[in-house]
Amino acid sequence: MDVIVGGGVVGLSVAWRMAREGRPVTVVDPAPGKGASYAAAGMLAPVSEVTYTEGPLLRLGVASLRRWPAFAAELAADAGFTAEGGVARAEARALDLRADGTLDVAFGADDMAALGELAAYMEKLGLPVERLTGRECRRLEPMLAPSVRGGLLAPGDAWVDPRRVTAALLAALERLGVPVVRARATGLLYEGGRVAGVRLAPPSSDQEPEHEPEHEHEPEHGPGEVPGEARGEVRGERVVVAAGAWSSELAEVPVRPVKGQIMRLRSPRPLLSRCVRGTVHGSPVYLVPRGDGELVVGATQEEMGFDTKVTAGGLYELLRDARELVPGVTELEVADVVAGLRPGTPDNLPLIGPSGTPGLAYATGHHRGGVLLAPLTTAILLGEESELAALCAPGRFREIS
Repeated sequence: MDVIVGGGVVGLSVAWRMAREGRPVTVVDPAPGKGASYAAAGMLAPVSEVTYTEGPLLRLGVASLRRWPAFAAELAADAGFTAEGGVARAEARALDLRADGTLDVAFGADDMAALGELAAYMEKLGLPVERLTGRECRRLEPMLAPSVRGGLLAPGDAWVDPRRVTAALLAALERLGVPVVRARATGLLYEGGRVAGVRLAPPSSDQEPEHEPEHEHEPEHGPGEVPGEARGEVRGERVVVAAGAWSSELAEVPVRPVKGQIMRLRSPRPLLSRCVRGTVHGSPVYLVPRGDGELVVGATQEEMGFDTKVTAGGLYELLRDARELVPGVTELEVADVVAGLRPGTPDNLPLIGPSGTPGLAYATGHHRGGVLLAPLTTAILLGEESELAALCAPGRFREIS
């Protein structure tokens, strides 16, 4: 049996795909779906998020984005989501998966020059992008500020609602009979020089989910008790650490928490038809529309350790910058504010694969790309993707044994 420690999009995806392969698997997490995945905006945007120094991350993102349509369709089917018109419509309704592109906009002459240099770099890499004038940007998104001077459209970028994805994954795991142990893993069990399971923290009130389930498809409880659970442990032939920012508390991985605050606004109808992003006052900001009128505004990046407090300053900056891009956001209802912890690594690439210690593997360190990279992560762990696996190999850091 494989023991997956972590119930975010990555951990649940790994467990689901293993279960689909007929492998016995158990998930261990005190509050599945309520960590970084709950706070994430869900952008599947490897092209619009490309930087000059992260070519390997671009390769991973592009490869994983190609896997997302099939991943979503299979997940919708396994979760039991149905809709008139078949799986394709069920997938869109259940997960709010959309592929209408990302529009990156600029204001001043310096912003336009920087965006032009980025566009040239993207074109050199052969990425599909379109340069737009300010008028063309507003034709695509009429709610943009009049001061927008130009933009860059990445038409192949997509996005999804991570809260719906985790709800679907939990529903699929329940239908497949996968146990979900709602407890915190406090350490690894060793036996004969190999990892043989995890120790569990005793039940306490601080293990309750911070948020109530939002979606009708999210099960409240997993299947029955796992052998050994009553003794405060879960044993297995392999442990996969997919605990996000908390992975370093279980294993010697160079993963640190990077705080991100996010705001969800709501209107009767969607304000935008695609993701919009830009740099305002030197800070990046993005707006991600949902089909039900929700608009996700994010996200700060703060090196604050394991602090998950939502601050007035963080929300002010988000709303201030979003207003510069789309002035109408100030008229929307505030539906939710939340802070999550991204799992960052020294090179911003994830750790996926065997650790070097028998019985222990990693699926962590995805930083901003956990939702995007979930399909590729499962493929690497299942041995379906060997070419890109080397980029994520945990052995690239010497401190990992």
